[in-house]
Amino acid sequence: MNKISLSGSTLNISPIVLGMWHINSIEQNQFEKLVQAALDSGITTFDHADIYGGYTCEGIFGKWFKNSAVKREDIQLVSKCGIKLISENRPHHTAKQYDTSKAHIIDSVNRSLKSLDTDYLDLLLIHRPNPLIRPREVGEAFDELKIAGKVRHFGVSNFTPHQFSFLKNDCGIPLVTNQIEISAFASEPMFDGTLDYFQKHDLGLMAWSPVGGGNNINGILENKKVQGMAEKYNLSIGDLLLVWLQNHPAPIVPVIGTMNPERVKSATKTLDVKMDSADWFNLLEITRGREVA
Repeated sequence: MNKISLSGSTLNISPIVLGMWHINSIEQNQFEKLVQAALDSGITTFDHADIYGGYTCEGIFGKWFKNSAVKREDIQLVSKCGIKLISENRPHHTAKQYDTSKAHIIDSVNRSLKSLDTDYLDLLLIHRPNPLIRPREVGEAFDELKIAGKVRHFGVSNFTPHQFSFLKNDCGIPLVTNQIEISAFASEPMFDGTLDYFQKHDLGLMAWSPVGGGNNINGILENKKVQGMAEKYNLSIGDLLLVWLQNHPAPIVPVIGTMNPERVKSATKTLDVKMDSADWFNLLEITRGREVA
């Protein structure tokens, strides 16, 4: 699997990323099989956030990484910060809130580096737009982290185009991506100008929940049209939904959240599948529950 350059930057990631959100829900041996399945399939980019698993998931990954034979330069680590949760692992937090202060960003990165057992992050994302954000202060934090060699690239998650542009223009540091929810079940960014903005500016998006989650998939399992399309392309319905997203002309990197090693392996078979436009719109109608206008 060839790496891709995210937004034309020097950050080269795998075209499918494995999300670490739920790794605290599986046993250590299952987690090791999951990561190995990803690496064997060519998936080398792993998506974290400090808050995942109540601030425990980065440590689970770091424990594995410390004892593995994997070289740091052979994988790419993504993490996020900016959300504060009330948690026994952060007893000083007094409210669920956003915090994009310089002090919090730098402290979060230092904690993530320690948990992940690494000297640097390939990509740091601000996890959610903060109504109290001060872009220049964010820029100061990013600049300090980059100079120290602790973070190589920066971006955001769940930002609107206007929020992205506001931060990008005022923080003074290039932003290479925005990680958003987008799938056949959450297709609004394809119609509200979000994808248009990022295509216009040659910026790559990352997609969380790229197939819409298990409950959504379960709701269409018995649909005859969907079953026929899955058979046509020789794919599972989950992988069919991944192909649907990958066939949009915008550069979108899916962050898959499965904890099943076999599903990780099958996901990599979707990269070169071309979907007929009639099938694309039929699947859109089915997942949205209404006809194309």
